[in-house]
Parts: sequence; C-alpha cells; structure tokens
Amino acid sequence: MSAARRFIVKGRVQGVFFRESTRRVAESLGITGHAINLSNGDVEVFACGERAALDKLAAYLAEGPTMAVVTGVSTEFVDSDDEYDRFVTG
Repeated sequence: MSAARRFIVKGRVQGVFFRESTRRVAESLGITGHAINLSNGDVEVFACGERAALDKLAAYLAEGPTMAVVTGVSTEFVDSDDEYDRFVTG
C-alpha cells in the first residue's frame, strides 16, 4: 500500500551531504519525493512509497550520513496529489 510522509529532520543536517545521501537511500527503496533545506537549518523530506519502505527511510533519517548529527525527526502521514517520478533534492 502506497503512502506519503513528511519528515522534518533537526540537528546538523545541512552541509553534511544529508540531502544527497537521502536521495540515494530513497531511490534504493523505490521512494519518490524530495529533500530540501529549510531556512531554519532543518531538512524537509517528502516521501511517497510503500509503507515498509517509508519505515526504512525513517530509520535512515534518524541517523543520517556520517557527518550529520540528527537531534530529532518529526513525521506525519499526509495526503498527496503530487505525482513524483523520482526523488529530487533542492
């Protein structure tokens, strides 16, 4: 069953390859969506895919790449009319 989730990742998550590594993980899981930097230093991840894949992405986001220091991740399931054909960073 497909679903969409919005994640807000807090901590040292900008300038540490976070968005690109998230894209790679998302693509490996068959997830589409985006990862963008927010002006407050957080990263927003919008992800569409199978629930089990979204759970795996959530586990990755809690850790992030080696140089990241994740201090928190909030998440919510959302409705999405947006059609993504891939995972992008912005």
